[in-house]
Amino acid sequence: MPGARETEDRSNGYEVIAAEFMAGRDRSNIGVATVSNWAKSLPAGASILDRGCGHGVPITAALMNDGFKVFGVDASPTLTAAFRSRFPSSEVACEPAEDSSFFRWKFHGIIAVGLMFVLSPEAQRRLIGRVALALKPGGRFLFTAPTQCTNWTDMLTGRQSLSLGSEIYKAMLEEMGLVLVDECVDEGENHYYDSGKR
Repeated sequence: MPGARETEDRSNGYEVIAAEFMAGRDRSNIGVATVSNWAKSLPAGASILDRGCGHGVPITAALMNDGFKVFGVDASPTLTAAFRSRFPSSEVACEPAEDSSFFRWKFHGIIAVGLMFVLSPEAQRRLIGRVALALKPGGRFLFTAPTQCTNWTDMLTGRQSLSLGSEIYKAMLEEMGLVLVDECVDEGENHYYDSGKR
């Protein structure tokens, strides 16, 4: 059973290791080329919600450099404060990605890089459902998760991560009114699911 401190931490362990996480991401461009290529499917200057945005480096920074209007959501107070400091013109909310108040708005694109599998199965389903409602018609949703149904211990947080596997993710997307458009793997061997709203 998780301890009280763990169950109260809505950042899924990332608040405790925020400094280490930021130091690592500041030195890595893994995923940037993949996300930037995906964003080419969106209109120029499109609105993108980055769920689990961390401190915004390197993904948000790359999207903003490409002219997109990016909104961030992360449950770690330290990471959202760093995001706000780096990108004062971009809105960011410190709240769990699956319950974000930003979901009352509509976006051209929503991304969740390194987020889905840190959530419980119920939260993963809820997140996909809320994404579907928050996308504009023709909008795109990009997220990462292994293709196999598996669980593992995260090296940074020490917590369990869980991928539901490609068949379940595809079924969930379909159930929520999203169509799988493409799948790809980045230079860090992270698997991406790219879906569109009907």
